[in-house]
Amino acid sequence: MNAPQQGPIAARMEAKLQAAFSPSRLEVINESHMHAGHAGDNGTGESHFRVRIKADSLGNQTRVAQHRAINTALAEELSGAVHALAIDVQR
Repeated sequence: MNAPQQGPIAARMEAKLQAAFSPSRLEVINESHMHAGHAGDNGTGESHFRVRIKADSLGNQTRVAQHRAINTALAEELSGAVHALAIDVQR
């Protein structure tokens, strides 16, 4: 099954992460197609994501602090349509 195109939720997540962290590298990857029909599949095609990010502002934080910062920036999405978020912070 092919990966879906970036939809409005992914675009909003990318904009919020750009604004919050000014990353030198950012990928918001929609992995929802791999979870179709499983728990958390909301039928929108935008329920499961992976974020790969490299940002100076995250570099000196612990992994827990990095994840908290990203979860805070995406709080609206995580409390709504997004069921799962995998976070890869690159140094």
